[in-house]
Amino acid sequence: MSIRYSQDFKDSLVKLHQEGRSLKSLADEFGPSKDSIAIWVKQATPVMIQGQSKTLKDVKQLEKRLAILEEENEILSRIA
Repeated sequence: MSIRYSQDFKDSLVKLHQEGRSLKSLADEFGPSKDSIAIWVKQATPVMIQGQSKTLKDVKQLEKRLAILEEENEILSRIA
């Protein structure tokens, strides 16, 4: 059974890691695996896309929105 952690909890651990705490110390103290925390850190790390700072989470949300808009556009083009 997998445990679901709140976004606030994940954000707190990411912040602690960014402040210098090791993945191992965070895993030992708070419970999630080092791998899980590493994924959260990666998702929260900004990347530059066309001069704008975006996180992996932002990109995933944009991709999902784009897919919805493309589907809506396809439906509308069939009607017209």
